[in-house]
Amino acid sequence: MIASPGYFGLTLGTGIHADMTTAQHTSLFRFKFPTSSSISSPLILLDLSDLSDSRQDNGTISVDGNTGRMTGNARFLPSFGQGSYIAYFCADFSGASVKDNGIFANSRASTQVKDLTISRSINGYPLPGGAFIRFQSSGEGILARVGVSMISSAQACASAETEIPTFDFESTRAAAETAWRGKLSSIIVSRKGINETSILKNFYSGIYRTMVNPQDYTGENPLWKSDEPYFDSFYW
Repeated sequence: MIASPGYFGLTLGTGIHADMTTAQHTSLFRFKFPTSSSISSPLILLDLSDLSDSRQDNGTISVDGNTGRMTGNARFLPSFGQGSYIAYFCADFSGASVKDNGIFANSRASTQVKDLTISRSINGYPLPGGAFIRFQSSGEGILARVGVSMISSAQACASAETEIPTFDFESTRAAAETAWRGKLSSIIVSRKGINETSILKNFYSGIYRTMVNPQDYTGENPLWKSDEPYFDSFYW
């Protein structure tokens, strides 16, 4: 596992390697499969559930049968604070030809159905569901570009197409690292007598986290339309 500002990568026990980087409103994932892998038709799921099972009401997702583009939204509880919010998304894929796609709900799936609306189960937990896409081969690696928006899926798609138009992973990663270096460049630390393994890494990890919030939601204010700067996630 490798983690740094603007990048995260890990290799699973199966040999599948996943890299992740980001732009302002868009994440880019790259999946590479071992050449000796028995995976002949790689499959990627986009689940409407989150790790904390905080999805509320109905979640919706649609997948384009030809391009594999996935769009939709759901209402979630925040990780900290009160109320709820609706998150919209737009996912596109590159790197290999599409074999088929469709939706899944709980333990059932269909390549014939392309739209899904799913609610919470009778015990109150979100039912697992979403969309999937299967590829003809793994090629040189499969890339998944996911744009997000607080306004609409159309705006999520527009942001993704603008910020990462060509699915260029390395240039997107370089731009993210440059942005973070710019933020951290004003801090100068004397390393004399400092244990870099513990103290210095802990210091920069803390500084990095102070810059994660508040978040710049300019142009993504779901409450009213305005071009004025808008920030959210203030923690005191």
